[in-house]
Amino acid sequence: MQTLSGTNFISTSWGMNSAKTSRVGPSQLTVSSVYRADSVSNSANFANSVGATRADWQASCAVLASKVVSQEQQNTEKTDDNITAVNGHKTLEIVPIDNLPKPLTIADLSPAPMHGSTLRVAYQGVPGAYSEAAAGKAYPNCDAIPCDQFEVAFQAVELWIADRAVLPVENSLGGSIHRNYDLLLRHKLHIVGEVQLPVHHCLLALPGVRKEYLTRVISHPQALSQCENTLTKLGLTVAREAVDDTAGAAEFIAANNLRDTAAIASARAADLYGLQILANGIQDDSSNVTRFVMLAREPIIPRTDRPFKTSIVFAHDKGMSVLFKVLSAFAFRNISLTKIESRPHRNQPIRVVDGENSGTAKHFEYLFFVDFEASMADVRAQNALAEVQEFTSFLRVLGSYPIDMTPWSPSRGD
Repeated sequence: MQTLSGTNFISTSWGMNSAKTSRVGPSQLTVSSVYRADSVSNSANFANSVGATRADWQASCAVLASKVVSQEQQNTEKTDDNITAVNGHKTLEIVPIDNLPKPLTIADLSPAPMHGSTLRVAYQGVPGAYSEAAAGKAYPNCDAIPCDQFEVAFQAVELWIADRAVLPVENSLGGSIHRNYDLLLRHKLHIVGEVQLPVHHCLLALPGVRKEYLTRVISHPQALSQCENTLTKLGLTVAREAVDDTAGAAEFIAANNLRDTAAIASARAADLYGLQILANGIQDDSSNVTRFVMLAREPIIPRTDRPFKTSIVFAHDKGMSVLFKVLSAFAFRNISLTKIESRPHRNQPIRVVDGENSGTAKHFEYLFFVDFEASMADVRAQNALAEVQEFTSFLRVLGSYPIDMTPWSPSRGD
């Protein structure tokens, strides 16, 4: 069957029967034709035949086909009156215009507000933690989401429960928070910013409790180490126990009515959990500051119109000898490094120098985390990383983001 139009069909079948025309529907015409190569004398046996010769049959098919095409054109002219013209072309109005989805505007495509007025920001700890204060500084008026562990904060962003995460990576007294460096490598989030928060520790206890009655002090391990000398000067030769976070220590004392225990936490934690401040500013160094990074599912577009920092991690299967070459790639281009941190390579922790059979010298394999002051939009940074990639077996850019340029002042009381 050969289709000539959407509603008219001509079918040609070859056999021993005569050609005949039948009307199938008001606008559907079917023609069945048979050609028999017999003599003219046998045509009497086919009373309804179109023609006794091949030429007669072909002429009949041509006439019928022309009638079908003419009928199709007439039907098309009748439907033209109901067709809407768009941009000079005729088209069918299949879907009502009012039901079409509206096109996106620039507001739909614009990034989230820089000040995070509608952002959900995950942090580790409970309300009153320093991480909550850092989240508020990074994204004022944000919806802060507390998480009981660092990895939960990573997962909250990956699972779209939160839009951002603000997590500590290093402290001026306690050093790097290695757990978060390991999680940066394990997860696929991107660093999109940083914020530095001065840390102001307070010694908190239930109302009416005096220092002489205390038998232990609880807080985060970093907070305990940052206040060790001051606690000794205060005469608190008591047990010191580590808990998950500073504000959690304050919450634990208030929830369990512990009158022999004090917590090291922020002044905000004292207000939230109804504790009194026994001593203010007990950190050993007044210049105590913690650096936090802001994490997101997608990286930001690097720029060159403001100071940027880029964080990378790399490794090499030939050990520490590659470190000098990597550092020279940045020094040659006058790119300043602000941090370098090494972590043991978990997948390949040990490297045998002289061979497994003949030698016994073994060394740790390391991953190197490096921060440098340059944007990935800077040609110098691009060329430096291209050179670094030649020396390393593994290289990953963790993020290229604006440097925190807010004024800094030593820790002080609220």
